[in-house]
Amino acid sequence: MGAPAWLTAVFAAIMLTVAVYCAGRLVAARRWRRLTELDADAGHVLMGVAMAGMLVASLRIAPAGLWEAVFAAGAAWFGWQALRARRGAPMSPWRCLNPAPHLVECAAMLYMLGVLPRSLAGRGAASGMGAMSATAAGSRVSFLGLLMALFMFGYVVRVADRLTVRAPALAVPSACRGPAAWPDSPPGSAPSADSPPGSAPSAGGCAAPDPWPGRPYLAPRCAALCKIAMGITMGYMLVAML
Repeated sequence: MGAPAWLTAVFAAIMLTVAVYCAGRLVAARRWRRLTELDADAGHVLMGVAMAGMLVASLRIAPAGLWEAVFAAGAAWFGWQALRARRGAPMSPWRCLNPAPHLVECAAMLYMLGVLPRSLAGRGAASGMGAMSATAAGSRVSFLGLLMALFMFGYVVRVADRLTVRAPALAVPSACRGPAAWPDSPPGSAPSADSPPGSAPSAGGCAAPDPWPGRPYLAPRCAALCKIAMGITMGYMLVAML
């Protein structure tokens, strides 16, 4: 299907905003001594920049091959974290406690980067997203793109459903403190940015010792909004390539 130029420009601006904000989170977390998911924030910085360049050709700062290597490494990292979580290994409060969606994000980036060079062949570098959809329609792996798009939209609904009217006071317990540190959760568990108060991580395991015990999570609702924006934009791009 075609992609209106104004809509792709809006999504590109959103992705750059997310990238800048997540980069700021990495700096603020260190300066203010607040906890955040370092790997998820770093991944969203890279995804935001890469997706903006895919949406608007003039914003591309690196070739597709370089981005493919970056997101292949990201997929390996989040895949490893998901495997460790499944095995019940200790989880650091500085790493994403729900790595599976970020693994799918990296896989979706690899899929889109694989489609992009073929779709732009013979069309000129300035075509952007509008040229991406035309030749991708005949792709034999478009069903995979549809599945990933449905996953991303489902993830957006899940994260949005967990947003509360009142900002959740997330505080990651240190060194496996008891349930009193986090009501209704197993000892030592720590919530992720898209988890409501009182929820436990997707896999069991005790959080690694925290160098800043009792520090609250950095802007959890803003982190969730970034995930929502990333999921919607990625789902849109995947559908536009069908």
